Amino acid sequence: MTTTAEQMRAWRGPAILSFGFRPFFLGAGVWAALAMAVWIPMLSGAVELPTRFDPVNWHSHEFLFGYLTAVIAGFLLTAVPNWTGQLPIVGWSLGGLFALWIGGRVAVTFSAGLPPLAVALADLAMPVALTGALAREIIVGKNWRNLIVLAMLTVFTVANAIFHWEAAQGIYAAQGYGLRTGLGAAMMMIAVIGGRIIPSFTRNWLVRQGPGRLPVPPMQRFDKVALLVLLVALVFWIAAPFAPLTAAFLFVAGGGQFLRLSRWAGQRILAEPLLWVLHLGFIFLPIGAFALATAILVPGVFGGASAQHLWMAGAVGTTTMAVMTRATLGHTGQTLSACRGTVTLYLALLLSTTVRLAAGLWPDQAGLLYTLSGLAWIFAFGGFAALYGPALLRQRIRN
Repeated sequence: MTTTAEQMRAWRGPAILSFGFRPFFLGAGVWAALAMAVWIPMLSGAVELPTRFDPVNWHSHEFLFGYLTAVIAGFLLTAVPNWTGQLPIVGWSLGGLFALWIGGRVAVTFSAGLPPLAVALADLAMPVALTGALAREIIVGKNWRNLIVLAMLTVFTVANAIFHWEAAQGIYAAQGYGLRTGLGAAMMMIAVIGGRIIPSFTRNWLVRQGPGRLPVPPMQRFDKVALLVLLVALVFWIAAPFAPLTAAFLFVAGGGQFLRLSRWAGQRILAEPLLWVLHLGFIFLPIGAFALATAILVPGVFGGASAQHLWMAGAVGTTTMAVMTRATLGHTGQTLSACRGTVTLYLALLLSTTVRLAAGLWPDQAGLLYTLSGLAWIFAFGGFAALYGPALLRQRIRN
């Protein structure tokens, strides 16, 4: 029987198409930096894109449904074959998926002269194809445990469709049901998948360091209850984002996720950046829940959009950067150790998130703070593309 490594070695085309993480992680890094580089002058009106979306809608869509879809694709196309025992999608089939993702970015950015339905179909083509391909692998492999991941991806894709519908109707989609549903699905992905890999990776590293406290094994009864509470809180936030009851659920859900994180021995991994960045990304989930609840109950503290960015830039940005760097190192046969350049990327992303939150606290300085946050973001993701691009582009396979 052909193994994954044998199939990858048999591919004689471009190395970037030899495994799913390669094109999608590199594409995600480049797009995150490029889209932000365009967004900064858009804020001042110096740049206008030929898009049907207003500037804020375009920004919100492309960083959630554009960037994050690529990272999800890279992660799942790499992980699902390991989960199911099925062969990965490689070669021109992988290239076709990546081309569909690029087509979506082009369609949204140059949508001014296109029918809204055509734009939506072009953008949704890749996530729909990805969902179908992964569904087949999970079902054929009878990997029922990971149907929850497929369900979250489906909700995320439907949320993208809702965003397109809202934008076509002239609704402010950046604060609409589609964006909240998509962001809620992203938080559930971090809570579920992060809740599996973070304690596992942490335990593996700590066992090699000697005696001491180890993380509680993942997905215990407490984890499942905390995930259920988070799901309820997110449903309330999607349906009624300004209701006091929503704030109450967000506080409780944030507390549950914070307690989950506290059980994973995070205080013992400060010497390993590849681990502490995963813990850092996860902690933005409860912090963002607390901030959104506070914004509901005390609107004058900071804007809801700033609180929301603790999830979008903090949780999503940091967690995806952590996953992309670790997976690239591991799957290209390199030592699982973060160099100084990688640590600098992590710190730049942390700076971007905190400065973006500060823009909500000091609105008089918002323009300057938006720019500084954007520049730090460009440094982080442009740096990822520069630092990890060579490994993603060359053929090197870890058995």
